[in-house]
Amino acid sequence: MTNKAMGVTMSETLDEPRPPSSAAGGTAAAHALAGEARTRRLALLSLFLIAMFNYIDRTILSILQIPIKAELGLSDGQIGALTGLSFALFYTTLALPIARLADRFSRRWIVVASLALWSLMTALSGLAIGFASLVFFRIGVAIGEAGSGPASVSLLADYFAPKQRATAMSTYGLGLPLGLMLGYSATGWLAQTVGWRYTFAIIGGVGVALAPLALMMLRDAPRGRYDPPAPAGEVRLGMLPSMRLLWRIKPFRYAVLATMLHGFSQYSMMTWNAPFFVRLHGFTLSEVSLLMALLAGAGGAIGMYLGGFLADRLAIRDARWRLWVMAIAVGATGPFALIQYLAPSTGLSVAAAAMAAVLMVAYFGPILAVTQSVVPPNMRAFSNSVLSLCFNLFGLGLGPWFTGLCSDLLARDPSIGADALRYALSLSLVPGLIGAVMFIHAARFFKTTSDRS
Repeated sequence: MTNKAMGVTMSETLDEPRPPSSAAGGTAAAHALAGEARTRRLALLSLFLIAMFNYIDRTILSILQIPIKAELGLSDGQIGALTGLSFALFYTTLALPIARLADRFSRRWIVVASLALWSLMTALSGLAIGFASLVFFRIGVAIGEAGSGPASVSLLADYFAPKQRATAMSTYGLGLPLGLMLGYSATGWLAQTVGWRYTFAIIGGVGVALAPLALMMLRDAPRGRYDPPAPAGEVRLGMLPSMRLLWRIKPFRYAVLATMLHGFSQYSMMTWNAPFFVRLHGFTLSEVSLLMALLAGAGGAIGMYLGGFLADRLAIRDARWRLWVMAIAVGATGPFALIQYLAPSTGLSVAAAAMAAVLMVAYFGPILAVTQSVVPPNMRAFSNSVLSLCFNLFGLGLGPWFTGLCSDLLARDPSIGADALRYALSLSLVPGLIGAVMFIHAARFFKTTSDRS
């Protein structure tokens, strides 16, 4: 994969002085710059692949829940707790201490060890015999995935200069839609071919095999290379003082709150879209797997990359566009999703779902660029874990669970029946609309170039 294909050219990636023109010195400097660019490309590629498997393993349950529910007799509320709350509680709480380790020790080893652990627990999920055992294995996946994101984002912030971070983060973030596309398509086919138990084993096994390859490709980057020198005698803060410091950074505070609210709606949609099309529009397992793959893969990739690209380009004139882009995308997601859930026509529902899929993830690159730019370099992994904690505990933890409980409750009314999931999903969109307003508020405190860019 070339630099251009990954969305970042060599000239954009490097913010170093040009090599001197003298023959010997110029040649040596040129080789050094070329080697550094190659290291960046390999780092971005390896972190992209790891992120892709992260989202494959995290989301295959949204498809496998259909045969799992039939075999194990689970309710919508149990499915919501399984896909959201039980995962999010451990994923978010463990992310904080692991991120503290990533701010002090090798981020490379933390990322690779995390990949190996969550892949192993995914493979073992096929041994589940009931709700409790499935929860146990999903907790294992959560523990593994807790260490990957913060360390990866911290590495990228040290590989790429501030003016290129949104694009680089969005390129890394393409692991989400492409992971979902591969996960949905492979999961649907495997579930119908070998069953849901062997599907877990196969997908988890591939992730375990990726770990040693990622270890060879990935290198640590110098911390804070694009930031002002740390003050002499700078003291590392403990966890609670660090959280208080982050809270006092207003653009960080309000951007995190906005992302948290959007996460509630986003994870509700991601978890329940497949059952929605099966129950309300009569899709088969293979048909809904293909649809989810196209929505998450094509639609998500377009939104993910354009969000970062537009944020970087528009921010040349005014850095607040990084937040305004997120406000527009998140605010427009709700109306399209509402059409998706309430439209009686399958064609119109699918078309609206495609637009929602593009808009829903456009915030990813800009939010990472904004939050990583306004915090001290030695708190980047920790700050990302705080963002992840708020986003996943409220979004992933409560969104799918709330929607499942609402669906169970509404289904008790005979006049609603199968439409219960339709209305439960519609209710889950409200926090995301509030999040869009919060992004606009956060822009008021974001400096013209940001505090650290």
